[in-house]
Amino acid sequence: IVPVVAVSGAAVLLPLLKLIGVAALASLIHVAVIYGGLVRMLGKLNPLTFFRAIFPAMAVAFTTSSSSGTLPVSMQCCEENLNIDKSITSFVLPLGATINMDGTAIYQGVCAIFIAQVYGINLDIGHQLMIILTATLASIGTAGVPGAGMIMLMLVLQTTGLPLEGIALVAGVDRILDMIRTCLNVTGDMTCAAIVNQWEGKSIAQEKMEREARVNEEVVAL
Repeated sequence: IVPVVAVSGAAVLLPLLKLIGVAALASLIHVAVIYGGLVRMLGKLNPLTFFRAIFPAMAVAFTTSSSSGTLPVSMQCCEENLNIDKSITSFVLPLGATINMDGTAIYQGVCAIFIAQVYGINLDIGHQLMIILTATLASIGTAGVPGAGMIMLMLVLQTTGLPLEGIALVAGVDRILDMIRTCLNVTGDMTCAAIVNQWEGKSIAQEKMEREARVNEEVVAL
């Protein structure tokens, strides 16, 4: 933060605080409305119970800013607290840690608009749609490690014609933004696991029962 203040002056801190606030508010709305609604409608779970069960993984994601580093805790929360089948968590969560980056997409969109406002650039509806498209695509290719989202932000800025120098403004507070978006990314992964478990859980349980029955029959036959 010190180099940013030294170059741009102390007045730049207030817009940066607004940036953090907007990113946090957008993430909170996404968690409460989108994830909470999906868990209720498709996962058939109480959202409060769900979020309480996955809170340890959310806390680890928030402090480490790494989706990949949080993966063992995410799997443990899903399997032990939500009783999600291991065959589901071992497929959905690693895949989600690679391509499911809702928090990163929100971060890149908010930062792109912030940089445009700082430089006094007016974004028409076409540029805004381009930001949405490129931020979504860039988030899919973002690695699940700390700071990767800021690197992919360069792609969004370059595609929409925004100055790349604006990244220097965001870099000072990127760690805070990284904590927020990683927590959102991990929450989305576990939401998907809960939904898939609701859809496939009965068939998996039935397959296990049939497998155990066949094994018992073979043991009796021997």
